[in-house]
Amino acid sequence: WARGDSSNRVMYGRYTQDLGVYAKEEAARLREGSQRRSVSERSRTLDLLEYDKGRCAKCRICTVRCQKFLISRVGEDWIFLILLGLLMALVSWVVDFCIAICLQAQKWMYGGLDSNVFLQYLAWVTYPVVLITFSAGFTQILAPQAVGSGIPEMKTILRGVVLKEYLTFKTFVAKVIGLTCALGSGMPLGKEGPFVHIASLCAALLSKFMSLFGGIYENESRNIEMLAAACAVGVGCCFAAPIGGVLFSIEVTSTFFAVRNYWRGFFAATFSAFIFRVLAVWNRDEETITALFKTRFRLDFPFDLQELPAFAVIGIASGFGGALFVYLNRLIVQFIRKQKAINKFLMKKRLLYPALVTLLVSTLTFPPGFGQFMAGRLTQKESLVTLLDNRTWAKQGIAEEFDYISHSQAWKHPQVNVFVTLVLFIVMKFWMSALATTIPVPCGAFMPVFVIGAAFGRLVGESMAAWFPDGIHTDGTIYPIVPGGYAVVGAAALSGAVTHTVSTAVIVFELTGQISHILPVMIAVILANAVAQSLQPSLYDSIIRIKKLPYLPELGWGHHEKYNIRVEDIMVRDVRYITLNCCYRDLHDVLLTGHLKTLALVESAESMILLGSIERAQLQSLLSQQLGRPRRLEYIRERAAAEKKRLSVVSNPGSEDGSQRANHEVRFQISTEESSFSPTRPVPQKPLKPALKRPVICPLQSSPSSSLLLFYFLQIAEWEEQQLDEQVNFNNCKIDPAPFQLVERTSLHKTHTIFSLLGLDHAYVTSIGRLIGVVSLKELRKAIEGSVTVKGVKVRPPLASFRDSGTSSSENEATELHKLWDRHKSMSLPREHGKVEEEEEEEEEQVEGEEEEEANLLFFNPAKPQTCKNPQGLDRYLILERVLFYYYYSSLLVTPLPPHSSTPFPLSFHHPCPRFMNYPVFSPGALH
Repeated sequence: WARGDSSNRVMYGRYTQDLGVYAKEEAARLREGSQRRSVSERSRTLDLLEYDKGRCAKCRICTVRCQKFLISRVGEDWIFLILLGLLMALVSWVVDFCIAICLQAQKWMYGGLDSNVFLQYLAWVTYPVVLITFSAGFTQILAPQAVGSGIPEMKTILRGVVLKEYLTFKTFVAKVIGLTCALGSGMPLGKEGPFVHIASLCAALLSKFMSLFGGIYENESRNIEMLAAACAVGVGCCFAAPIGGVLFSIEVTSTFFAVRNYWRGFFAATFSAFIFRVLAVWNRDEETITALFKTRFRLDFPFDLQELPAFAVIGIASGFGGALFVYLNRLIVQFIRKQKAINKFLMKKRLLYPALVTLLVSTLTFPPGFGQFMAGRLTQKESLVTLLDNRTWAKQGIAEEFDYISHSQAWKHPQVNVFVTLVLFIVMKFWMSALATTIPVPCGAFMPVFVIGAAFGRLVGESMAAWFPDGIHTDGTIYPIVPGGYAVVGAAALSGAVTHTVSTAVIVFELTGQISHILPVMIAVILANAVAQSLQPSLYDSIIRIKKLPYLPELGWGHHEKYNIRVEDIMVRDVRYITLNCCYRDLHDVLLTGHLKTLALVESAESMILLGSIERAQLQSLLSQQLGRPRRLEYIRERAAAEKKRLSVVSNPGSEDGSQRANHEVRFQISTEESSFSPTRPVPQKPLKPALKRPVICPLQSSPSSSLLLFYFLQIAEWEEQQLDEQVNFNNCKIDPAPFQLVERTSLHKTHTIFSLLGLDHAYVTSIGRLIGVVSLKELRKAIEGSVTVKGVKVRPPLASFRDSGTSSSENEATELHKLWDRHKSMSLPREHGKVEEEEEEEEEQVEGEEEEEANLLFFNPAKPQTCKNPQGLDRYLILERVLFYYYYSSLLVTPLPPHSSTPFPLSFHHPCPRFMNYPVFSPGALH
């Protein structure tokens, strides 16, 4: 026995080794065959082009050969990334050029009317109002998906959620034109977030419309990789900061990042930033390729050790300021949404809100008015350039190596010192930026926050310069304070606190072209993130919550009590399911009472063994096959043929005996006696009512054969009831035999990690194979946001969030499940659970739907699916459909269809009841 066992093991080892070698050889053979076929197809295409005698034949041949050479030598990814970087650099340069022209036009109009202050005010206010109104109207008409930043939507898309119309050409046009007009108005808005969306749009359009990269677009994983690289390109070409752009895009769009996409992002972002700066040199905006906001800080001794506490104070204060900015932005949106009257009024007048906000901001920044105390005549770029300079405004000194800049005069007022000007600038720009970012136009918030942070850092730097006018003494050497360095630290800290990123430090280094303040910047950014993350979510996560996008938030650090929460504490226990031996009536009830996109398939209601999951479309297909139009027409034809045969037998007395004739006579006699038809009584005419408010049964007294037709109608209804009572056959149904499952003791932290890594929408909770619950994104969000304690969950019981989830079914049929189905035909049907809870859930869903259907003026949310929430209305349609079948059947008794007729309704068909003449005939089975 031992010898036999060892020999069997040797044979098994040889068998597995031979099988592995065979598999490798077979895979290599298939790979070589596909390569040969592709080469032969390309050569055949080239040969066919050579026989073409058209004018463009030689050009097409050259194009095909160049394409073949580039793909074989360079690769698809490199070509795609080069084209993406080139296209985004051109778009960024054109947008900046148009913005500069718009801002110059505003200044030209304002300066040309210096003789009249009122005309100056009209020109200063009317110009941005017109541009913002045009941007809002154009975006709303062409593509409402272009409103806002775009980074929250890209976070959701990169997670695997498909948002409708977010990556289309219309959205690209609306985003570019709307962003140009919005930034050209001079409002405190940014362009970094919109450029992330624009770069993703360019990547999607390149993948979709170019046949060379068709494979990238068709493959979902490759598509996600290219979109991740496009996000890095958007930041890189916006600020000419490729390294910071890659890191920033990873931080704001990804929870877990694949390292294999790293080089794609760096390559595309570097190429895009290079082309962007080359275009600036070509347009003679710059002498050479330099940083966008070049500074001249002291390199030998940029700061002293005694200044580090001041930098730390900037970081902590920026953390509180960033959290306050996010809270204020969300508070404005929620306030407008909660005011029903204001909301409805602004919903009717969609362009009124952006016009009013622009009018308010422009009035407060009018230079001869209040704007003279806050440098109102400077643009964002001019303000940032002056805030980063080396001069100490407090003592009106100019560094020796720095040239005089005329824009700095805007910060100096004869009646107010520079500290008051900076404080007013920070306070006014803070709430103005929070308000302006709620306008329904393509805009971002990074640049306004960046400028506010620079102003706050400049305020601290000027204060330090005032406290230490002679500088800080170190070893007998005097080093004066550099306020521009404090401005750099403040800009990085506040922007990092608002976005919850550390890469803003790298962006600042690339923007200024110096890393002399790397240590203060990193200290301030880390402290700002620590404070802000403990108080508020990031700006992008806040917008995700406002728009209710299906994205899973991050677990807050330091909240150790959340690690004690298990899946059993947050799961939905009342799961809607179907059994393997259910009938069609159960499917019909489940489809009417719920809106789930997938349903769990269990062995039986007693065992609850999870066998798989079935999509809603598959169940609708099964029900349609059972009660659809072909089955109904077949039954109607059979009944019509049987009735015709019976009538022919009755009309021929010699063909049957007397008893059969007597039965027919009695039947017709009883039908006539029971009928209440009176030919002399007029039918009362009533005004027409809507179809759903009319009585379902039409007056049948208008025909002598009304009782007979009613009898046939009842037979059709009885046939439907019989079909619904039949057991479901799952042989032709696609079943996912391995839906994702969790055990009830899985921790919240592990569940969050699994959902984030795999991009899940839901997961079933099982115990020893038995289905006991389901967990989805909404339950996880509520648990993370603090609605869950260890004792239990505060969510609605019956599958509160599983309505919008979906899963992909397996293409192969589950043969094992089909075999199991044959062995369980006699099991009992499942019983309905929780009628009262389901009614409460429907009421809550209706209330939430009314809230979300209110005026969403500030943020557009296309991710919310439109679902039917009126099963009673659907039942009315089904009853109406049966009534129409009844009339159709009555017409078949007069003019029956041929056996193989392709016409669903006879041409001579007319409704016996005139009440239905003005309403379209419903397609049989379409409502299922």
